[in-house]
Amino acid sequence: MEKKTITISLRRFILIVVAAVVLFVGGIGFVLYRAGFALQWSQKYQRLRNLEKIVEKNYYTDDVSQEDLMDGVLKGYISGLNDPYSRYMTAEEYASLQETESGKTVGIGVTVTQTEEGYLQIMEVTEDSPAQAADLRVDDVLLAVDGTDLTEFEDYQDAVAHIKGEEGTTVSLTVRRGEQTLEKKLIRKEMDVTTSYGVMLNDQIGYIRISSFKENTAEQFSQALQSVLQQNAKGIVFDVREDGGGLVSVLEKILDPLLPAGEIATATYGNGKTETLVTSTEGELDLPMVVLVNGNTASAAELFAASLHDFGKAKLLGTQTFGKGIMQTTKELDDGGALTLTVATYQTTKGVCYHGVGITPDVVLEPAESDSIDLQHPDPATDAPVSYTHLRAHET
Repeated sequence: MEKKTITISLRRFILIVVAAVVLFVGGIGFVLYRAGFALQWSQKYQRLRNLEKIVEKNYYTDDVSQEDLMDGVLKGYISGLNDPYSRYMTAEEYASLQETESGKTVGIGVTVTQTEEGYLQIMEVTEDSPAQAADLRVDDVLLAVDGTDLTEFEDYQDAVAHIKGEEGTTVSLTVRRGEQTLEKKLIRKEMDVTTSYGVMLNDQIGYIRISSFKENTAEQFSQALQSVLQQNAKGIVFDVREDGGGLVSVLEKILDPLLPAGEIATATYGNGKTETLVTSTEGELDLPMVVLVNGNTASAAELFAASLHDFGKAKLLGTQTFGKGIMQTTKELDDGGALTLTVATYQTTKGVCYHGVGITPDVVLEPAESDSIDLQHPDPATDAPVSYTHLRAHET
């Protein structure tokens, strides 16, 4: 059989050899890169593996939930950021957050804050709630739930979750009121949370309370605003004392009828990019306004106060605000849990970021004077004269 001879030019031969070498070296490089990445990953988490081995070998019982261990690892990873606002949530915790943000809740109907001792102090009691029916009061301190001291729970959220429970179930609370210790039994129920309402302090001054910024707050605020305007209010007092904030999207809806059209607030992200956070499109309200603030006015509530102040629409009265000018986003994960992560700072377009500093009111009041208006039952006889004085001062 006659053999065929294939002739390849020297130039083409060199190109083929070079291409083969490149592919070979590239393949080795990719393998080495993957190996190096795997080595880095292995070294990074070797401490965790070592810890796991010690636990598996020495822990006194095999009754260990692997899911709980993984949840603990994920929570610990995020806690390493040393950011009190970033956290990993289990599926159950995320569902609770969604319920809270919706403005509907199952529980006993109280707003609480954690004391230095680790207990829960009542800041507000919801109207027509199990707490009100059981005669729980503002400043009562919750010490135990179903016989378990609140300081024994993992954290603040864990203690609150045990109090909330399921609709129709009974919860037993140990309560401190002054020098007394009381035992209360309550039946949990689902409630629409009242986050904003309005009343007239007299025939001239409207009073609008905002306790938080939830999904139902914008509608309640709109109803409150229309109510006082229909009663011919000549000025409005907005009260965001003890308001820890909430959803910025809701804040935008609330500010819309109060401020001139345009960009109101911006967010600045870690990469330096700045985006519009709050805009206003409607005509602004042309009335004298003041905003009551205190040390627990935070987040969206602070931005509400700062926006009205920086755009020259309102004076601030009270004490220095909390100083939370950073924003979080929440991303749902594949396991049904979620990650809340701080992603940006924010400020009004006419001011500066007040994070870690707070906002100093135009009129600084002593705490006793600042808190003189009852959050739940404003009294025209006592509250109107003080409010009217500051509204007139702002008007002139």
